[in-house]
Amino acid sequence: MRKSVTDLGVISNIEGTVLTPEDREFILAPELSGLIFFARNYQSPEQLRALTDDISSLRPDLLLTVDQEGGRVQRFRNGFTRFAPMMAFEGCYQQDRAAALSLARHGGWLLAYELARQGVDLTFAPVLDIERDCSRVIGDRAFGHDAEAVTELAGAWCQGLRDAGMKAVGKHFPGHGAVVADSHLELPVDPRAREALDYDIRPFASLIRGGMLAGIMPAHVVYPDVDSDNTAGFSPIWLQQILRQQLEFEGVIFSDDLSMAGAASGGDFYQRSLAAAHAGANALVVCNNRAAATEVLRAVRDLRAQGAASLSLQDWKVARPEPQESKKQQALGLLREAGLVIE
Repeated sequence: MRKSVTDLGVISNIEGTVLTPEDREFILAPELSGLIFFARNYQSPEQLRALTDDISSLRPDLLLTVDQEGGRVQRFRNGFTRFAPMMAFEGCYQQDRAAALSLARHGGWLLAYELARQGVDLTFAPVLDIERDCSRVIGDRAFGHDAEAVTELAGAWCQGLRDAGMKAVGKHFPGHGAVVADSHLELPVDPRAREALDYDIRPFASLIRGGMLAGIMPAHVVYPDVDSDNTAGFSPIWLQQILRQQLEFEGVIFSDDLSMAGAASGGDFYQRSLAAAHAGANALVVCNNRAAATEVLRAVRDLRAQGAASLSLQDWKVARPEPQESKKQQALGLLREAGLVIE
């Protein structure tokens, strides 16, 4: 279903491994469309399952999400398969393309299956940035150093997610791999011309055409040749003219975390929320700051009062799968043999 630019909701977080009374009140906010988990929310698969069950008993519609890419960005570790960084697939791809794509599909399925077993509906993945050995934040999170490898490997990973019933969110549009600065800590600027940026857009464009991406997360990066005034996440040019109109993306646009330093150019948290929403974001993500989350909720409440619709992500929910131990062991064995899991 096509998402209107006026469909708005918030994705935020809770504090610990169980719901506090304050968390229970917070998650009942009607502007909240989902939650994102962090390492502090995790002790074991059993604890995580109890937590997701508790949340779902209060808000069965909430999308429960995590950044579970593999490598250094993997919030749930003990009790989950530890994946090597996605860059490890590049070497396999260079040796045997078909085998690498099969492994990526197995990896996507295994990661999604393990999350869904514990009640988690979505990982914000795959990373579609093209690595150029300069970025302090992307690095080995990328699938490769060229558009073709990234597109094919990430596409296979998306197919694996889909095999487990999970949707895919490509990030960080239009590409974060060519800037040194980390947008968690500062505001990166990518001075390249639009023609160069078009190369970075290729994985996004291809996977959108192929129907593989249900969501897109834009970068907190300024690309002056396209829009010198705004990061991609606050830019109607990037989100409406390029992503929606030129690339014909009809899914959900998730802001990157509005608490990041790279988002500070948007003003205070209320102003950042308005900027992201007016640019075209549907789901406003705000992490690790309950006071900021309250301001983002207020902004969405005000925008809804002005006519914005409520963002429902209920069709993104994943049914908890039955145990598939033999398939899991087969996938794990193949990935282990290829050196794509961390023992």
